[in-house]
Amino acid sequence: MKLIAIDLDGTLLNSKHRVSLENENALRQAQQDGIEVVVSTGRAYFDVVSIFEPLGIKTWVISANGAVIHDTDGRLYHQETIEKQRAYEILSWLESENYYYEVFTGSAIYTPQQGRELLEIELDRFKSANPEADLAVLKQAAEVQYTQSGFAYIDSFQELFEPGRQLDFYNILGFSFFKEKLEAGWKRYEHADDLTLVSSAEHNFELTARKASKGQALKKLAARLNIPIEETAAVGDSLNDKSMLEAAGKGVAMGNAREDIKVMADAVTLTNDEHGVAHMMKNLL
Repeated sequence: MKLIAIDLDGTLLNSKHRVSLENENALRQAQQDGIEVVVSTGRAYFDVVSIFEPLGIKTWVISANGAVIHDTDGRLYHQETIEKQRAYEILSWLESENYYYEVFTGSAIYTPQQGRELLEIELDRFKSANPEADLAVLKQAAEVQYTQSGFAYIDSFQELFEPGRQLDFYNILGFSFFKEKLEAGWKRYEHADDLTLVSSAEHNFELTARKASKGQALKKLAARLNIPIEETAAVGDSLNDKSMLEAAGKGVAMGNAREDIKVMADAVTLTNDEHGVAHMMKNLL
């Protein structure tokens, strides 16, 4: 293999949202062996930098679910943006329906000032409707959102469309603990011919431009680096990784991946708490 594309949450990052020493060493060894290591994530680019800068590891980065590609020196190589009026429509609907949302741009992740309060209210309602439910699992799901860096807070989505404000809309995420709200989001956008709809976790759905996906970004980057797609590998755990695992020469699912991702993958490695990425590099590739 000449290129390995690696997801972050649930893949390279363990349940404490950290890169284990075993995985870190595996990345360094791969680079020393001349393999192009690529981070491919739903997170924002600046968030990825905050994770990797302390490690002293530089890679190509596919971020915002394939909407953006940066080179090893942090230069923007490619981007696919959601059309401005379309972004306005999406955010207007999410806000009117009281979703927690995140808007990924080149400068920040914009989210409502009252975002945490929205999720707390949902948690209370969910507990009332499902008294037997384990709220600790749900709280952990919310905490994953909060571990990101680069947040900027807004009172309303309309602030993002004020005159003179120029933003590139890369990815829009809707989040809810209620299955019916998530299903409503899927139903509203699953047939949109100008958008790509995926999910990176059980309680969200994410929208990018139609030409933005991890799979399409991997193909574009492999071509840029003159690496045959057959000589690439990809590893991930969620629905937003599916296109990447399909595009790569070898697609590997994490041991903690969704069952449908495991079924479609060429191989399954250990879980993210068992240093599955390092195991993949040493034993499966």
